[in-house]
Amino acid sequence: MYWVAPSILAASLSLLAGCSHRPSAVEGSKCYATAMPTVGEGGLAWGDNQKSARNKALENCEQYAGRSGGTPKTCRIVEARCK
Repeated sequence: MYWVAPSILAASLSLLAGCSHRPSAVEGSKCYATAMPTVGEGGLAWGDNQKSARNKALENCEQYAGRSGGTPKTCRIVEARCK
C-alpha cells in the first residue's frame, strides 16, 4: 500500500500539468478542486466558487476513472482551494 500516496501525487500533478497550457480556461476562476477514486484516474476542475469546482471535479473524476478501468463511484474530493 506504500504506492498509493505516490500514485495520487503523480495523478494530481499530471492533471495540473494538463491544464497549464489553457490559461484562458482558468483565467476568471477563483477556485479549484481535485477528486480521486480508489482506483483509476482522478479529476481536476476550476470554478467561480468551491461548490462548482468540487462538483465539476467529481464529474471529471467519475468520467476519467471509468475510462481508465478504475472505480468511478468511489471518487472523493482530496483538495479544494480558492485563490
